[in-house]
Amino acid sequence: MPDVQLVLRSTRVITPEGTRPASVTVADGRIVDVLPHDAEVPPGARLEDVGDDVLLPGLVDTHVHVNDPGRTEWEGFWTATRAAAAGGITTLVDMPLNSLPPTTTVDHLRTKREVAAARAHVDVGFWGGALPDNVEDLRPLHDAGVFGFKAFLSPSGVDEFPALDREQLDRSMMEIARFGGLLIVHAEDPHHLASAPQQGGPKYADFLASRPRGAEVTAITTLIEQARRHGARVHVLHLSSSDALPLIAGARREGVAITVETCPHYLTLTAEEVPDGASEFKCCPPIREAANQDVLWQALADGTIDCVVTDHSPSTADLKTDDFATAWGGISGLQLSLSAVWTEARKRGHDLQDVVRWMSTATARLVGLDARKGAIAAGRDADFAVLAPDETFTVTPAALQHRNRVTAYAGRTLYGVVRSTWLRGERVVTDGEFTEPKGQLLTRPS
Repeated sequence: MPDVQLVLRSTRVITPEGTRPASVTVADGRIVDVLPHDAEVPPGARLEDVGDDVLLPGLVDTHVHVNDPGRTEWEGFWTATRAAAAGGITTLVDMPLNSLPPTTTVDHLRTKREVAAARAHVDVGFWGGALPDNVEDLRPLHDAGVFGFKAFLSPSGVDEFPALDREQLDRSMMEIARFGGLLIVHAEDPHHLASAPQQGGPKYADFLASRPRGAEVTAITTLIEQARRHGARVHVLHLSSSDALPLIAGARREGVAITVETCPHYLTLTAEEVPDGASEFKCCPPIREAANQDVLWQALADGTIDCVVTDHSPSTADLKTDDFATAWGGISGLQLSLSAVWTEARKRGHDLQDVVRWMSTATARLVGLDARKGAIAAGRDADFAVLAPDETFTVTPAALQHRNRVTAYAGRTLYGVVRSTWLRGERVVTDGEFTEPKGQLLTRPS
């Protein structure tokens, strides 16, 4: 056993067994043990006592659009991973679209990895993409280490990443099931969307009507039917409609391997509060009403929804016009996700143990990294966030690390100040001061 090099001590350490005073020992980037709070510091080890601040496992965000290379004016690995680190996120998985080229072939994956390698302040993995014409590329991408495959059932917003129709979804899912891969799906039915009223203009109510809940329900029904037929593993991305929850719960009872995520903006923002023309609130599927939000929280509490991820999807400010029909749809949330979710969770009677389960443990499990990430336990990577949970701050766009500092959270007062973030036992950010990039590129465990 290597000699312990670091001891992190707190009166509140979140472990799989509960929150307790503890000293966490670290050697060669891994957690050696979780000891009593007053355990003796081994000879030669450095002690970092964070007092009453909470020590939690670094968050794992499995839904991030970095857009690098190709649309780096929207974001990039340098800025996205700094924002992640500032928000207590130590691992992210990059979506295959909005970069040029998209991650839909092994060559394109290689390009993405080359760009990310020297710029990552946190650990980074990659999703592959399932397109109408790349079924033959899916197995090679799987073998090259992507964590699964993203597909759209309705237009993605970018021409180079077209959606799958029902037959194409069937072909891709059948191929992915053959090698035991994971298919992750933007589930909105295009026919349902096409039949909805399309007003355009600045009124949020008109935009909300253009993306009805039924579009999600219909698409998820199709997804469940095909997953049942092929014995495939599928994951529903960014669920906003609570109407789909009974379908998902029922499919699980029948043995369908389906998981589901939601996002901080669906849990903390409501349609009733979105000002007309404020397209910083636009995302697809959309932010829905407060009553819908209440049911999403209930589903998190009972386990129907597995995890919470950001769906960080930035753009340049000029694309956020006051016309909801034409404005880019995406919310930037990497730096603020932990604080935003914690602020609402504490109001609803949840504790930080719950937040860690949704935003670290479950997400690590989703992508097969739960042997390394997602918990403070012996043998895991020494990835931590130090949080002052009772301190507040007001969101100021200028303080964000995102390349484009457009945010739906501007002016909000949030609980939970991230004091520092640690990656494999090394501090990567403290009170806004960053080290040089220390992130590694991750591949799917074999």
